[in-house]
Amino acid sequence: MAITAAMVKELREMTGAGMMDCKKALNETNGNMDEAVEFLRKNGQAKAEKKANRIAAEGLCSVLVSEDGKTAAVVEVNSETDFVAKNDKFKTFVEAVAKQALATDAADIDAFMAEAWNGDASKTVNDALVEQVAVIGENLKIRRFEKASAENGCVVSYVHGGGRIGVIVVAETETVNDAVKEALTNIAMQIAALNPKYVTEAEISDEYKQHEEEILRAQIANDPKESQKPAKVIDGMIKGRLNKQFKEICLVDQVYVKAEDGKQTVAKYLEQVSKEVGTTVSVKSFVRFETGEGLEKKNEDFAAEVAAQMNA
Repeated sequence: MAITAAMVKELREMTGAGMMDCKKALNETNGNMDEAVEFLRKNGQAKAEKKANRIAAEGLCSVLVSEDGKTAAVVEVNSETDFVAKNDKFKTFVEAVAKQALATDAADIDAFMAEAWNGDASKTVNDALVEQVAVIGENLKIRRFEKASAENGCVVSYVHGGGRIGVIVVAETETVNDAVKEALTNIAMQIAALNPKYVTEAEISDEYKQHEEEILRAQIANDPKESQKPAKVIDGMIKGRLNKQFKEICLVDQVYVKAEDGKQTVAKYLEQVSKEVGTTVSVKSFVRFETGEGLEKKNEDFAAEVAAQMNA
């Protein structure tokens, strides 16, 4: 069967694959469009396997909130290079992954990857990822997702740095209006900037507190001057240092980043907002994803890589 330019164009639009790849797929399948799509998917799988050992530590976070403002989902999708992370095709794919996450009932990433892709029973989330690997030409990874819901209140989202950080804030409030949403968005910006680990000190486990106290005691014991101080003084020093540390990692105890006096805490800011809107506004929980956190990043010579590809 003769392969026409129109057939190649149609297959490209369906799959996003390169022109020569589409032409080859149509030749291999005697012009059968469905079989050509499957051929490209299989070819994509082969490419994905070759690239699977390459580190994907760049990428984007995306957050999507439901229409009723009660549920949100945040995802992190990684690429090998920042260049790809800025690509519109990659951005569109990450947004689609966020849409999938908002609708999912999956309890973990394995179950998520095995789901039908945004309602399309013909392929899974993993199949969709493999197709993107074939089109984009880098190792990509859907690293994680998380959903959060508010029973008595709302959720707000914030994305920082063009997708480097994604935040969800779950709030309890009887009133949900523009003023409340603006205040909670400010809190989300606080979380993005200062990266707290807990909402309040009450969430910190006794084991963690004990561990940190042991470290401080060891530090003091190894200090020639501090170790000579009375036990009561040492206990006071440890208590003070722990309190300072906990204020840095607990959201409500942090200094609010927009505080005019440079002293107002997030807790005091929420009290102020509650008075202004006439109802209590409190943060129940939050989720913060930062692209590539905890992953090892490659230090590559990009010019050398381009030269190597050209020579190949």
